[in-house]
Amino acid sequence: MNGKIKVMIVDDHDMVRMGLKTYLMLDPGFEVIAEAGNGQEALDVLQREEQRPDIILMDLMMPVMNGAEATKEVLSRFPGLKIVILTSFLEDELVVQAVEAGAVSYVLKTVSAEELIYALQGAYRGMPVMTGDVAQALTRGLRQRSVQGDDSGLTEREKEVLLLIAEGKTNKDIAEELHISIKTVKTHVSNLLMKCELEDRTQLAIYAHRQGWVNQ
Repeated sequence: MNGKIKVMIVDDHDMVRMGLKTYLMLDPGFEVIAEAGNGQEALDVLQREEQRPDIILMDLMMPVMNGAEATKEVLSRFPGLKIVILTSFLEDELVVQAVEAGAVSYVLKTVSAEELIYALQGAYRGMPVMTGDVAQALTRGLRQRSVQGDDSGLTEREKEVLLLIAEGKTNKDIAEELHISIKTVKTHVSNLLMKCELEDRTQLAIYAHRQGWVNQ
């Protein structure tokens, strides 16, 4: 058990859960410690069990509570968990919903076993893993969202920082481009997270796209 990545599998198909569990248990780096058939059941298991997983491998389309809803609810109660969506669906809006809910990665069930292991290992380290098809679907989904009016209450400087975050710039990059200190950049980022009621830089980038402020 020492050093193993603890995984919970959430899928409404028994055979899928069985197959995933069998494969992961053959890998010395993983241990499947829990299963659930839908999002609500996953929440119940997490609340009940003392041992928590490091990663939840979450199906998207499930009865009672789907994967996006479950991801958002799980992370609100257990913010340290990492969630990887594993699904057969590549609809643009579904990808956006999953990422907005806080999923680290979005993986299709057509991936190879090696690619799934890579995604789980990446999620454990906090590294998002998405194939080109998924990344394109995310971009399309963001563009398809209706452009909302600018009622954000952000200052012009905060918008400048937000746009640079959306471009993937680091705090150091932003400080150099705007000719301000890194400490000032960090203050702006904290203000943005608070005003936009978001939790991290990835969600800030998505917010900027949804507002229609990023031209690509």
